[in-house]
Amino acid sequence: MATLTLTDLLNAGPVVLDGAMATELEKRGVTTNSALWSATAMLEHPEAITAVHQSYLNAGAQLMTTNTYQANVLAFERAGIAAPQARQLIQQAVTIAKDARDADAQQVGQQRGMVAGSIGPYGAYLADGSEYTGDYHLSSAEYQDFHRERLELIMAAGVDLLALETMPRLDEVQALVELITTTWPQQPYWVSFSIRDPQTLCDGTPLAAAAQWVAQQPNVAAVGVNCTKLANIEPALKTLSAATKVPLIVYPNSGDEYDPSTKTWQTTTLSHQFDTFVPRWLAAGASIIGGCCRTTPADIRTIADLI
Repeated sequence: MATLTLTDLLNAGPVVLDGAMATELEKRGVTTNSALWSATAMLEHPEAITAVHQSYLNAGAQLMTTNTYQANVLAFERAGIAAPQARQLIQQAVTIAKDARDADAQQVGQQRGMVAGSIGPYGAYLADGSEYTGDYHLSSAEYQDFHRERLELIMAAGVDLLALETMPRLDEVQALVELITTTWPQQPYWVSFSIRDPQTLCDGTPLAAAAQWVAQQPNVAAVGVNCTKLANIEPALKTLSAATKVPLIVYPNSGDEYDPSTKTWQTTTLSHQFDTFVPRWLAAGASIIGGCCRTTPADIRTIADLI
């Protein structure tokens, strides 16, 4: 069975990314309201992770992200899990995604999906919401020291590409990209920023300047934004498309709004209205579209149907 590349998928038209992991795990009875978030499932409910990946493949997703966004050895150790087990769990998350992809390929007679190794920012490890503020600062060497072990584990487990996700700071992305391109010089990756508004990263960097920097780096597969509200996507795409010709990736939240005081989500008039927005995103230049927090296989199926 021929191995897919992202170029193959993009050559056939816009590509469908998967949606939220934690939301679907909660539906399957997995508690995710801890500092480990959806990574908690790897301890006791790996079969639930498999089921979520399969549900997105069945909905039409062509790209699956591993359940490693908030999974790193330091976070597991902080939760009382020994480093050797933590390393095993991180690699297990990659294996689960690959096994789901391969089982799907066997069932339908062709490979429909690729696996992207999810790398969340240092702010996700802090588990205080700072991936949405960028309110932290490390040196380039410190960023690389933080990210290196998880990257090594994910790369050793074997992913098709890397997903640098919900990145609120350009300096962290610069350190990460330097680490990736010098250690694994052939490895493709995408960069998706966390934004304050459609023109600005959370750390205050202009989105256009950040995208231009990313576009000049080797092996970059796409650049874009994620984990923001639906209404921010079209203007962000206009900012991005004016700045770069690299494929653009967007995966917003469902449209529900998060209340940090009660730590709950509230539905809005825009919740899950992908049928309204996706045609506008395609017209604005989106090449890869998926979902982030609170999105479901039904949302991904809507995206796939529209594409």
